[in-house]
Amino acid sequence: MNKEKAVIVAADMITAYGFGIPACWDGIFSKKTAISRLRRFSTKAFQSDYAALINDLEYHGSESLVMQTLKKLFYKAAPKIPEDARLILATSKGEIDLLEKQLLEKRDDFSKCRLDRLLKKAAALIMVKDTGMIISAACASSTTALAQAASIIRAKRSDCVIVVACDSVTEFVFSGFSSLMALDKTYARPFDNKRSGLSLGEAAAFALIMSESRAKREKRKIMGKIAGWGLSNDANHVTAPSRSGSGLAAAINKALQTADIDYNEIGSISAHGTGTVYNDAMEMKAFSTVFGDNKCPVYSIKGAIGHTLVTAGLIEAIIALRSLKEGVIPPTVNLEEVDEDARGRVFAASCSIPKNKMALSTNSGFGGINAALILSEP
Repeated sequence: MNKEKAVIVAADMITAYGFGIPACWDGIFSKKTAISRLRRFSTKAFQSDYAALINDLEYHGSESLVMQTLKKLFYKAAPKIPEDARLILATSKGEIDLLEKQLLEKRDDFSKCRLDRLLKKAAALIMVKDTGMIISAACASSTTALAQAASIIRAKRSDCVIVVACDSVTEFVFSGFSSLMALDKTYARPFDNKRSGLSLGEAAAFALIMSESRAKREKRKIMGKIAGWGLSNDANHVTAPSRSGSGLAAAINKALQTADIDYNEIGSISAHGTGTVYNDAMEMKAFSTVFGDNKCPVYSIKGAIGHTLVTAGLIEAIIALRSLKEGVIPPTVNLEEVDEDARGRVFAASCSIPKNKMALSTNSGFGGINAALILSEP
């Protein structure tokens, strides 16, 4: 049976660097982190007072932080989205700041922050007919959503899917990561020998995915292909990853199998790279398991824009496609002294990559979830 290929024909994002892919790309290559002191709420009781926030958002205003961000994101893009597109929304806490506001105002209507309500708002904003689905798989959510979209297209259940991802930094979210002692006191330093935690960030992003045949029929510009995908769960711990990296290695191997390629065809790896001690070490073990002595270059963008929770995977996939186009991988911002496990794989500076290779993008989340994507040029 002839399998349809899933291609990305449009994408955009808002991060702490500002609106658009170029703003994020240029910000990362400036090596100046977008993580700064957090003034949205009091952090006196928390482990850190640093995060990467989007400017000009009103906290506990008339609209949630994610809806404010999505409106900025789709202001120009929405009319270009086909109304028959299937909708997949990736989010973890959604409009959790609406719940915070209700509690502060001592009201008892907590239904406003339900994820199904956010899904309806997103569908109306984007102007699609589909009622949509929500994927909430912790920090692997948007990677899982992209895999789901590609699977739908390959199975010919639809020829057009839009993946939307959004999360925000609220007091509730920040306090949760602080209680886990997972936050760096200042800036996250992925794969650094002295790394001590992650830095939270917020963002929104979307990717419009079509079958290659529809994209060509509509004369759409193709940004890249989702060639393969793989998911796994290491069933190790509620929040901690399996230290062996076996779960992530299984997801990567499944992605290679789905793409029907050998690991030697991968030329760069966009890692989850949170800056926590155990995540970064686990990833290096997984990469060593899959790639052996082939030290494919690895990078993380979380030292630049923070850990944007469910949006991380989508943003990283978009940046990975830009990386393939430019033939260069981004620097790992805030990296000073490379950890022994990462030596020869991770670098503080950007470096060139082969133009005829594919990119691997990985993410892991609470609950032992692991997701891997293989991306290629048009």
